[in-house]
Amino acid sequence: MTDERFIPFSLQHGLIALGGFIAIAICVVAGRRRGTPERVARALLTFITLGSYAVSQWAWSQVPSEVSLDNLVPFHLCDIASFIAGFALITRRRTLILLTYFWGLAGTLQGIATPALDFAPPHPVAIAFFLQHFSVIAAAVYFPAAEGWRLAEPWWHEPLKAFAWLNVYVVFAVLANGLLGTNFGFLAAKPTTPSLLDHLGPHPYYIIWLEIIALVLFALLSLPVRKGHRGSP
Repeated sequence: MTDERFIPFSLQHGLIALGGFIAIAICVVAGRRRGTPERVARALLTFITLGSYAVSQWAWSQVPSEVSLDNLVPFHLCDIASFIAGFALITRRRTLILLTYFWGLAGTLQGIATPALDFAPPHPVAIAFFLQHFSVIAAAVYFPAAEGWRLAEPWWHEPLKAFAWLNVYVVFAVLANGLLGTNFGFLAAKPTTPSLLDHLGPHPYYIIWLEIIALVLFALLSLPVRKGHRGSP
């Protein structure tokens, strides 16, 4: 086990991202084939998304120093998105698929681009981190690419619904941070590692910018999943 610090934008980071996206592509291809490949892909994705919290807790138990409450309670946006993705794969409820798609591609993808991660692979914490994040992104891509999921009409209604649910999370995360002294959603302070937030001004103004960016990203992510878009069923 290594205690080396993870270095963003390094060769290691690039290779991990490449491997993760190749795995996502394989999952989507399997899902599109139907039959046994589709069942295996869906079952594996469901298992990983719902089991990633348990893996994460085991990983943090391997850290000899005291672990913060932020890493013990699954209340970061990506933690919640992981549970939502798992239940979306099981139930196929539209609201859960909707949140998986928008939260996964607008939020969790950012976690891969700029990981808030102190440990480098093969440390269990790093492995658990990438396993969770890539599984959420895989589920977000799986629904439209493998199953043909598309937005209901009018197309702008569901992105706004996902944005509204995002703000419900923001309210509860801010309350939790105030009561517990945590930093869920990085809404109390910026992460110590490099991230998009470094370019959005001081707290709390960067939260306003995050809201604007999220709304723009949701609008852009709506374009390929509108009914009538090329590739729609």
